[in-house]
Amino acid sequence: MHERLNEAEERFLRIEEDLANPAVTADIERYTALLKEHATLAPVIEKFREYKKAVSDAADARAILDSESDPDLLALADEEYKAGREAAAKAEEALKILLLPKDPLDDKNVVVEIRAGAGGDEAALFAGVLYRMYTMYADARRFKTEVVSVNETGLGGFREITFLVTGQGAYSRFKYESGVHRVQRVPETESSGRIHTSTATVAVLPEAEDVEVEIDPGDLEIETIKSSGAGGQHVNKTESAIRLLHKPTGIVIECQDERSQYKNRDKAMKLLRAKLFDLKSREQSDKIASERRSQVGTGDRSERIRTYNFPQGRVTDHRIGLTLYSIETFLNGNIDGMIDALATADTAEKLKNGGDPT
Repeated sequence: MHERLNEAEERFLRIEEDLANPAVTADIERYTALLKEHATLAPVIEKFREYKKAVSDAADARAILDSESDPDLLALADEEYKAGREAAAKAEEALKILLLPKDPLDDKNVVVEIRAGAGGDEAALFAGVLYRMYTMYADARRFKTEVVSVNETGLGGFREITFLVTGQGAYSRFKYESGVHRVQRVPETESSGRIHTSTATVAVLPEAEDVEVEIDPGDLEIETIKSSGAGGQHVNKTESAIRLLHKPTGIVIECQDERSQYKNRDKAMKLLRAKLFDLKSREQSDKIASERRSQVGTGDRSERIRTYNFPQGRVTDHRIGLTLYSIETFLNGNIDGMIDALATADTAEKLKNGGDPT
């Protein structure tokens, strides 16, 4: 690890020299690339320099301990030696995390699909609760949301809703939400006060660019249909909705949220690209040895990941065993604490499973 860090520091110094060179600043493309690389290396080099200073301070104190006899000086040197060793150890652990390979998908926008699971109308209502939670969270993080497709129920819930979240680092925050979410509560329609258990599934897909997923037009079957379900005056009057079939995979996309057929087609293609990119990524992930795969990250979508228990006012994430007794604020979009805990556990798992750069 130390050899890699020394090489990184040398590269960092060369970049700083290049950025001060007028010939480089005149080349916008190269200058921008160097700025990006500099920004990536900066936190690593800063921590490495902090580590080297701590090691040097400890070495200086050790030299005093080995050569002096004055009790007061020895006591002071002993404190400095211990402090230097502790600071060096902390910096080294931080460097291990900084040097972990970054998930290349983290900066991407995401497509989020929420589907009602077991529980009938109550499951559809819970899907609506999750949608509200995620949009409030996105607003708090200054991400933008846009509905791609929706299938509403008469009671105000969703059998299915798909929406796009755009913003720097959207995938890095939403990727831990894939899986089965379970709710335990007394439905408003339940006169006897019995607690019901319902589920909704969440899928988080990184948005794919055109260059990342090639789609042969010959593999597509596109049909225009009339919009259906709750909506505005345009519903059932114009064939603005799009049904798209990708024949090689059998993936079917329907989009009717926009009045414009062109906009619906554009959204449907975005969703198809995301699904094909996700399918390709999962096929690649299956080739990775299980012992080197993070156990937290983006888990199996059939896995029950979280329970929302209204009578006890708690939210429990089963992957990391964390329970928060703040269900109301959690469902109002205050989920950063849970996501931070999941990210921390994911990092620890990667280090344990071979992510240590040494």
